[in-house]
Amino acid sequence: MKLLTIQELSASDPLSQLLGTWSQEINIWSILFKFAVCFLFASLIGIERSNKRHSAGFRTFILVTLSSNIAASLDMYFMINFGAQIPVISACLVVALAIISANTLLYSSKSQIKGLTTAIALWTMTFIGLAIGGGFYTVGFIAGALLFIILNVLPALETYLKDRSNHFEIHLELKNKTDLQNFTATIRKLGLHIDDIEMNPAYVNSGLSVYTISLSIVSQELKKYKTHSEIIEALSSLDYINCIEEI
Repeated sequence: MKLLTIQELSASDPLSQLLGTWSQEINIWSILFKFAVCFLFASLIGIERSNKRHSAGFRTFILVTLSSNIAASLDMYFMINFGAQIPVISACLVVALAIISANTLLYSSKSQIKGLTTAIALWTMTFIGLAIGGGFYTVGFIAGALLFIILNVLPALETYLKDRSNHFEIHLELKNKTDLQNFTATIRKLGLHIDDIEMNPAYVNSGLSVYTISLSIVSQELKKYKTHSEIIEALSSLDYINCIEEI
Protein backbone atom coordinates (compact mmCIF):
# COMPACT_ATOMS: atom_id res chain seq x y z
CA MET A 1 0.00 0.00 0.00
CA LYS A 2 1.49 3.34 -1.06
CA LEU A 3 1.74 6.06 1.56
CA LEU A 4 0.65 9.45 0.29
CA THR A 5 2.76 12.52 0.93
CA ILE A 6 1.29 15.52 2.74
CA GLN A 7 1.15 17.40 -0.58
CA GLU A 8 -0.78 14.55 -2.21
CA LEU A 9 -3.17 14.43 0.72
CA SER A 10 -3.84 18.17 0.63
CA ALA A 11 -4.35 17.96 -3.14
CA SER A 12 -7.18 15.48 -2.54
CA ASP A 13 -9.05 17.97 -0.34
CA PRO A 14 -12.33 19.01 -2.09
CA LEU A 15 -11.97 22.74 -1.33
CA SER A 16 -8.31 22.64 -2.33
CA GLN A 17 -9.28 21.13 -5.67
CA LEU A 18 -11.96 23.79 -6.12
CA LEU A 19 -9.52 26.62 -5.35
CA GLY A 20 -6.83 25.30 -7.68
CA THR A 21 -3.26 24.10 -7.48
CA TRP A 22 -2.02 27.39 -5.99
CA SER A 23 -3.79 26.52 -2.72
CA GLN A 24 -1.94 23.19 -2.53
CA GLU A 25 1.50 24.78 -2.75
CA ILE A 26 3.59 26.87 -0.38
CA ASN A 27 3.44 30.32 -1.98
CA ILE A 28 2.56 33.83 -0.91
CA TRP A 29 -1.08 33.54 -2.04
CA SER A 30 -1.77 30.23 -0.32
CA ILE A 31 -0.14 31.53 2.89
CA LEU A 32 -2.19 34.74 2.85
CA PHE A 33 -5.36 32.76 2.16
CA LYS A 34 -4.65 30.42 5.07
CA PHE A 35 -4.00 33.40 7.35
CA ALA A 36 -7.31 34.95 6.31
CA VAL A 37 -9.30 31.76 6.94
CA CYS A 38 -7.63 31.20 10.32
CA PHE A 39 -8.20 34.83 11.30
CA LEU A 40 -11.90 34.54 10.38
CA PHE A 41 -12.62 31.43 12.42
CA ALA A 42 -10.41 32.49 15.35
CA SER A 43 -12.16 35.89 15.46
CA LEU A 44 -15.62 34.31 15.56
CA ILE A 45 -14.69 31.95 18.39
CA GLY A 46 -12.64 34.57 20.22
CA ILE A 47 -15.48 37.11 20.16
CA GLU A 48 -17.88 34.49 21.52
CA ARG A 49 -15.50 33.68 24.41
CA SER A 50 -14.78 37.37 25.12
CA ASN A 51 -18.49 38.21 25.23
CA LYS A 52 -18.84 35.61 27.98
CA ARG A 53 -15.85 37.10 29.83
CA HIS A 54 -13.60 34.05 29.65
CA SER A 55 -9.88 34.22 30.36
CA ALA A 56 -8.83 33.35 26.79
CA GLY A 57 -10.58 35.76 24.45
CA PHE A 58 -10.38 37.45 21.08
CA ARG A 59 -6.63 37.99 20.68
CA THR A 60 -5.66 34.70 22.32
CA PHE A 61 -7.69 32.62 19.89
CA ILE A 62 -6.32 34.51 16.89
CA LEU A 63 -2.71 34.09 18.05
CA VAL A 64 -3.15 30.39 18.82
CA THR A 65 -4.76 29.66 15.45
CA LEU A 66 -2.27 31.69 13.42
CA SER A 67 0.70 30.11 15.22
CA SER A 68 -0.60 26.61 14.51
CA ASN A 69 -1.18 27.61 10.89
CA ILE A 70 2.42 28.82 10.59
CA ALA A 71 3.71 25.63 12.23
CA ALA A 72 1.81 23.41 9.78
CA SER A 73 2.91 25.50 6.80
CA LEU A 74 6.56 25.32 7.86
CA ASP A 75 6.38 21.58 8.40
CA MET A 76 4.76 21.18 4.99
CA TYR A 77 7.53 23.30 3.44
CA PHE A 78 10.30 21.23 5.05
CA MET A 79 8.63 17.97 4.02
CA ILE A 80 8.24 19.07 0.40
CA ASN A 81 11.63 20.70 -0.07
CA PHE A 82 13.95 18.94 2.36
CA GLY A 83 12.39 15.50 2.76
CA ALA A 84 11.49 15.90 6.43
CA GLN A 85 9.50 12.92 7.68
CA ILE A 86 8.05 14.19 10.97
CA PRO A 87 6.11 17.45 11.53
CA VAL A 88 8.34 18.46 14.44
CA ILE A 89 7.19 22.09 14.69
CA SER A 90 3.52 21.13 14.78
CA ALA A 91 4.20 18.45 17.41
CA CYS A 92 6.03 20.95 19.63
CA LEU A 93 3.22 23.46 19.21
CA VAL A 94 0.58 20.91 20.23
CA VAL A 95 2.49 20.21 23.46
CA ALA A 96 2.88 23.94 24.15
CA LEU A 97 -0.82 24.60 23.51
CA ALA A 98 -1.78 21.74 25.80
CA ILE A 99 0.07 23.52 28.60
CA ILE A 100 -1.54 26.87 27.74
CA SER A 101 -5.01 25.29 27.62
CA ALA A 102 -4.47 23.64 31.00
CA ASN A 103 -3.51 27.00 32.50
CA THR A 104 -6.87 28.48 31.48
CA LEU A 105 -8.57 26.19 34.01
CA LEU A 106 -9.53 27.86 37.27
CA TYR A 107 -11.13 26.57 40.46
CA SER A 108 -13.74 28.89 41.90
CA SER A 109 -14.73 29.35 45.52
CA LYS A 110 -17.89 27.41 44.71
CA SER A 111 -15.92 24.22 43.96
CA GLN A 112 -16.40 24.63 40.22
CA ILE A 113 -13.89 24.11 37.45
CA LYS A 114 -13.99 27.19 35.25
CA GLY A 115 -12.51 27.60 31.79
CA LEU A 116 -12.87 23.98 30.66
CA THR A 117 -14.84 24.87 27.53
CA THR A 118 -12.37 27.64 26.69
CA ALA A 119 -9.42 25.26 27.16
CA ILE A 120 -10.98 22.69 24.83
CA ALA A 121 -11.89 25.43 22.33
CA LEU A 122 -8.24 26.60 22.28
CA TRP A 123 -7.12 23.00 21.76
CA THR A 124 -9.63 22.57 18.93
CA MET A 125 -8.60 25.82 17.25
CA THR A 126 -5.00 24.61 17.35
CA PHE A 127 -5.92 21.61 15.23
CA ILE A 128 -8.09 23.73 12.94
CA GLY A 129 -5.08 25.98 12.35
CA LEU A 130 -2.89 22.93 11.70
CA ALA A 131 -5.45 21.52 9.24
CA ILE A 132 -5.69 24.78 7.30
CA GLY A 133 -1.91 25.26 7.38
CA GLY A 134 -1.49 21.77 5.97
CA GLY A 135 -3.90 22.52 3.12
CA PHE A 136 -6.87 20.57 4.47
CA TYR A 137 -9.33 23.41 3.95
CA THR A 138 -12.47 21.27 4.03
CA VAL A 139 -11.59 19.85 7.44
CA GLY A 140 -10.76 23.33 8.73
CA PHE A 141 -14.00 24.88 7.46
CA ILE A 142 -16.23 22.09 8.77
CA ALA A 143 -14.48 21.92 12.15
CA GLY A 144 -14.56 25.71 12.51
CA ALA A 145 -18.27 25.87 11.67
CA LEU A 146 -19.07 23.03 14.08
CA LEU A 147 -17.08 24.66 16.89
CA PHE A 148 -18.93 27.94 16.35
CA ILE A 149 -22.31 26.12 16.45
CA ILE A 150 -21.32 24.17 19.57
CA LEU A 151 -20.36 27.33 21.45
CA ASN A 152 -23.30 29.48 20.31
CA VAL A 153 -26.26 27.15 19.78
CA LEU A 154 -25.80 24.19 22.09
CA PRO A 155 -25.61 26.13 25.42
CA ALA A 156 -29.36 26.79 25.23
CA LEU A 157 -30.06 23.08 24.72
CA GLU A 158 -27.60 22.19 27.49
CA THR A 159 -29.37 24.57 29.88
CA TYR A 160 -32.76 23.09 28.92
CA LEU A 161 -31.61 19.52 29.56
CA LYS A 162 -29.77 20.48 32.75
CA ASP A 163 -32.82 22.22 34.21
CA ARG A 164 -34.90 19.08 33.68
CA SER A 165 -32.40 16.65 35.12
CA ASN A 166 -33.25 14.87 38.37
CA HIS A 167 -29.78 15.71 39.70
CA PHE A 168 -28.23 19.11 40.37
CA GLU A 169 -25.77 20.90 42.62
CA ILE A 170 -26.26 24.03 44.66
CA HIS A 171 -24.05 26.60 46.33
CA LEU A 172 -25.59 27.26 49.76
CA GLU A 173 -24.72 30.04 52.21
CA LEU A 174 -26.31 29.75 55.65
CA LYS A 175 -26.29 32.55 58.19
CA ASN A 176 -25.41 30.08 60.93
CA LYS A 177 -24.02 26.53 60.81
CA THR A 178 -26.77 25.36 63.16
CA ASP A 179 -29.28 26.06 60.38
CA LEU A 180 -27.97 23.16 58.29
CA GLN A 181 -30.18 20.71 60.15
CA ASN A 182 -33.26 22.86 59.45
CA PHE A 183 -32.31 23.10 55.78
CA THR A 184 -31.83 19.36 55.31
CA ALA A 185 -35.16 18.67 57.02
CA THR A 186 -36.91 21.16 54.73
CA ILE A 187 -35.57 19.80 51.46
CA ARG A 188 -36.44 16.23 52.46
CA LYS A 189 -40.01 17.33 53.05
CA LEU A 190 -40.03 18.86 49.56
CA GLY A 191 -39.01 15.53 48.01
CA LEU A 192 -35.29 16.07 47.55
CA HIS A 193 -32.50 13.69 48.48
CA ILE A 194 -29.00 14.78 49.52
CA ASP A 195 -26.41 12.82 47.53
CA ASP A 196 -23.39 14.68 48.87
CA ILE A 197 -22.64 17.66 51.04
CA GLU A 198 -19.29 19.41 51.40
CA MET A 199 -18.34 22.43 53.47
CA ASN A 200 -16.51 25.11 51.50
CA PRO A 201 -13.29 26.11 53.29
CA ALA A 202 -12.95 29.31 51.25
CA TYR A 203 -15.52 30.99 53.52
CA VAL A 204 -13.95 30.12 56.86
CA ASN A 205 -14.08 33.08 59.29
CA SER A 206 -16.51 34.91 57.00
CA GLY A 207 -19.39 34.53 59.44
CA LEU A 208 -21.24 32.31 57.00
CA SER A 209 -21.52 28.53 56.72
CA VAL A 210 -21.10 27.69 53.05
CA TYR A 211 -21.71 24.31 51.42
CA THR A 212 -21.72 22.61 48.04
CA ILE A 213 -24.61 20.16 47.99
CA SER A 214 -25.56 17.54 45.41
CA LEU A 215 -29.29 16.88 45.26
CA SER A 216 -31.61 14.38 43.58
CA ILE A 217 -35.30 14.95 42.94
CA VAL A 218 -37.20 11.93 44.26
CA SER A 219 -40.71 13.39 44.46
CA GLN A 220 -42.79 12.56 41.39
CA GLU A 221 -44.60 15.88 41.72
CA LEU A 222 -41.35 17.83 41.65
CA LYS A 223 -40.10 15.80 38.68
CA LYS A 224 -43.26 16.60 36.76
CA TYR A 225 -43.91 20.24 37.53
CA LYS A 226 -40.81 21.96 38.93
CA THR A 227 -37.57 23.11 37.33
CA HIS A 228 -34.34 23.62 39.25
CA SER A 229 -34.74 27.39 39.18
CA GLU A 230 -38.24 27.17 40.67
CA ILE A 231 -37.02 24.85 43.45
CA ILE A 232 -34.12 27.17 44.27
CA GLU A 233 -36.37 30.22 44.20
CA ALA A 234 -38.68 28.57 46.74
CA LEU A 235 -35.76 27.64 49.01
CA SER A 236 -34.29 31.15 48.83
CA SER A 237 -37.32 32.45 50.77
CA LEU A 238 -36.13 30.67 53.93
CA ASP A 239 -34.99 33.23 56.50
CA TYR A 240 -31.77 31.48 57.46
CA ILE A 241 -30.43 31.29 53.90
CA ASN A 242 -28.10 34.09 52.85
CA CYS A 243 -27.63 32.85 49.26
CA ILE A 244 -28.53 29.77 47.25
CA GLU A 245 -27.83 29.13 43.55
CA GLU A 246 -27.29 26.26 41.17
CA ILE A 247 -23.74 25.48 40.05
